[in-house]
Amino acid sequence: MTAPSVTPFSAEPTAIDGLVVITMKQVAEDRGVVRELFRTSAMAQAGLHAGPWRQINVTQTNRGAIRGLHGEAMTKLVAIVAGSAFGAYVDARPGSSTFGVVQTVPLRPGTQVLVPAGVCNGFQSTSDEPSQYAYCFDAEWQPGMSGVAVNPLDPALGIAWPIPVDADDRMLVSAKDVGLPMFDQATATR
Repeated sequence: MTAPSVTPFSAEPTAIDGLVVITMKQVAEDRGVVRELFRTSAMAQAGLHAGPWRQINVTQTNRGAIRGLHGEAMTKLVAIVAGSAFGAYVDARPGSSTFGVVQTVPLRPGTQVLVPAGVCNGFQSTSDEPSQYAYCFDAEWQPGMSGVAVNPLDPALGIAWPIPVDADDRMLVSAKDVGLPMFDQATATR
């Protein structure tokens, strides 16, 4: 039996104010890996405040498909629990010092992103098998809730999705998401 290997919890700021990439504490041993999806004390030690969580969702997404960019008025903690993805985040908060900044993050099991309210969150599944993406929300999602949503294919954002996307292919992007306004339009009245 091999001795367990421990990856410690860590949190790294990004170019977007309040958007933080987290490496979960992980213990790997002969049977597999245990990952801490959330630990209040670890977050507090890193100076992060998240939760309590009011809703937790998991999506299963096929290779190449995009979900987002959605910036509801709630904090999210997102993580890949199986497969891999390419995360994209856009600061759509009026008055934010990082308004309009785009941040991308390769996502794999063990990596999380803490997404502040009003920062748009999206991803593209990149693994051969479907990816499973977990969302923890500090508010229950409701249709029509406040926030902003942006077309993930807006060329002005410069997001280099790793797998080419045909805007007319509903297997890759929903009609709802491809029909969203471009960033400038979505944020013009905010």
